[in-house]
Amino acid sequence: MTVTPKLIADFAVQNHGSICLLVPQTAEAHEWVEAHLPADAQTWGTGIAVEPRYIVDIVEGFTSDGLS
Repeated sequence: MTVTPKLIADFAVQNHGSICLLVPQTAEAHEWVEAHLPADAQTWGTGIAVEPRYIVDIVEGFTSDGLS
């Protein structure tokens, strides 16, 4: 069986100091966001603004669910 590597990460995470930006890159990432983050989460462009104190838990959550 041949495994094709994924060419794009599901999420991009950008640290801007006082805020982190979580940007879903795939359909699976968008679905994860809808299922796990509050519907009224603050967006910034195509990303979700996250306080730095919460980003580690969010990253651990989506990686535990098999996303990258």
